[in-house]
Amino acid sequence: MARVKAVILAAGKGTRMKSELPKVIHKALGKPMVEYSIAAAKEAGAEDADICLVVGHKAELVKEAVTENVTFVLQEEQLGTGHAVKCAQDFIGTEGITMVLCGDTPLIKGYTLKKLVDTHVAEKNAITVLTANADDPTGYGRIIKDSWGKFIKIVEQKDATEEEQRVKEINSGMYIFNSDILSEALSKLTNDNAQGEYYLTDTIEIVKNENLGEVATMVIDDIDEIKGVNSPEQLQEAEDILKKREGK
Repeated sequence: MARVKAVILAAGKGTRMKSELPKVIHKALGKPMVEYSIAAAKEAGAEDADICLVVGHKAELVKEAVTENVTFVLQEEQLGTGHAVKCAQDFIGTEGITMVLCGDTPLIKGYTLKKLVDTHVAEKNAITVLTANADDPTGYGRIIKDSWGKFIKIVEQKDATEEEQRVKEINSGMYIFNSDILSEALSKLTNDNAQGEYYLTDTIEIVKNENLGEVATMVIDDIDEIKGVNSPEQLQEAEDILKKREGK
């Protein structure tokens, strides 16, 4: 079995949380949100030493809150998701496969990520994107496929045509890459866009354009699993779902 690494994005400020604390250490059922992502990564096959948290805003507080013996890398400036993953490029290296996860998705299940790993390996993909079908996909990046159901691209809401906006399959922001291909794509990443940021989704475009390997999706049934927490209301919602899961 390929070595499984995980890069967890945990550098954000989380201004909508209306709190001085970094977003990912707000607690859901008494546990920092990011620890749910770490636990899920472990269930999917990543060892402690193969889990890397990209920290930024009040990084020391995040390090203090995380009890697991994981690696930390610092993203000094928040220049986009691609830049965050780029900060972990030495950690990613060229060996095995790398999951890219979010520190603010406490509902993701280890079972789902394990299935994502197994699918990625079985299908011999270069990249596998975790997706879901949403009744209301507003705000999410859309997964655009051809008439055969093959992946073409991810398009953000603001850049989507009317037809693309009607697509129900959405990007979770969680992926698996072959580590060597991710490293190669990261080295070619530019910030040549209106925001001047490095987008992780651009690495997918690089892989597609340069024929570096197959890009595919794995659609999950339970859209709750990919819900990010950006506000106290969403944190409460996540807690309610976790309680229900635990039969509380």
